[in-house]
Amino acid sequence: MINTKYYIFVRVGTLRARFRNRMLRSNQLITSTPKLLRKFFSSKSSSVLHRPSSEELEITERSKNLLVMASSCKIKDQFHEFFPEMLRCLKNSPPLHKLPSMQEWVEKIVEYNLKGGKMNRGMAVVESFMILKNHQVSEEEKNTAIALGWAVEMLQAFFLVADDIMDGSLTRRMKPCWYRTNNLGVKAFNDSILLESLIYQIVSSYCKNQHYYLPVLELFHDVTMRTSLGQAMDLHSAPNPNEAPDLSKFTVETYDAIVKYKTAYYSFYLPVAVAMRLAGIQDNDLLKRAEDILLPMGRFFQVQDDYLDCFGDPEITGKIGTDIEDGKCSWLIVTALPMCDSAQRQLIEAHYGLKNTESVNLVKSLYQQFDIPKLYTEYEERSYKELTQMIEGIKHQLPTSIFQGFMEKIYKRLN
Repeated sequence: MINTKYYIFVRVGTLRARFRNRMLRSNQLITSTPKLLRKFFSSKSSSVLHRPSSEELEITERSKNLLVMASSCKIKDQFHEFFPEMLRCLKNSPPLHKLPSMQEWVEKIVEYNLKGGKMNRGMAVVESFMILKNHQVSEEEKNTAIALGWAVEMLQAFFLVADDIMDGSLTRRMKPCWYRTNNLGVKAFNDSILLESLIYQIVSSYCKNQHYYLPVLELFHDVTMRTSLGQAMDLHSAPNPNEAPDLSKFTVETYDAIVKYKTAYYSFYLPVAVAMRLAGIQDNDLLKRAEDILLPMGRFFQVQDDYLDCFGDPEITGKIGTDIEDGKCSWLIVTALPMCDSAQRQLIEAHYGLKNTESVNLVKSLYQQFDIPKLYTEYEERSYKELTQMIEGIKHQLPTSIFQGFMEKIYKRLN
């Protein structure tokens, strides 16, 4: 029995080794497991009244974590394997089945814009659902969760295609942005609208006759609206073409509002809320408790994204950052502005939002003077501790592994 468990643990570590952010923690965990397991299974006490030692509790928790990792690997394979079925369903839907040329175009759009990412949002639907159901689900239930996971990825693709056009971005997921392919230009904006419409084809195809159909539909509509509002706030805080940004708009309050609506709702709250609805959870108070953790987690994620836009490696992030050139209200600029003296503020006013290498480098140099990388590291550690405490506080209402899974994926991430 010990050898079998040990093999599973080592195999899991091997499968997950390609994920750089998690490799070190996984290897440390696996290395320490055999000794702990031997001590645990050689325990002579079998009394019902036996109180587990801290070491035994540690073994149990580590075993659970590794089994969750094994399940996550399996879910990822199943998630990708379901893609052709989801695409077939879309192409055969009533609006498309008599339009072969549009079937081909939709397939091209979906293939290009949904594949190549980490799929964290979509898989979070499936993983959260499996945890909430204690992994006791039918094949049909699992497929529905996977389909809705792809619907979340479709929502992500819809926003990214439109966002890249508005920002004039060059690359996405280590390849040209969609609008820069097929000689599309701004015509690609209609493809973003197509992607949004496909979300509701998926929801209808897989949920129409289920009790959770309306709640899930309302979730997608509500989150789409909130994210669009966040995108609008982001655009309104940015400068008009050929104009300098209004730095008076770049406040922490403005930044927090943008992040909450533009990122946190669809990236963190939506996947878990969909899973909770699928699992039959109708308690709005529980949804609110989950939201109270997931929205701050979304802020944590966006701050990371802002930092990586400036200081990340494009070969790892898959995109070339443009926040400085675009004059974005990012965490870096709202952190730096209060530290500026008059000369430094004038430098930012003169160069922030200009699309030339010299101006970008001057702003980055100023960030280095303010020790922004160090401040970011401190923020990351502080946020991780605060979120961990929040997760601990919900353990009697919802499985903490749902939220810990998110943290495992984003903590210390490089892309």
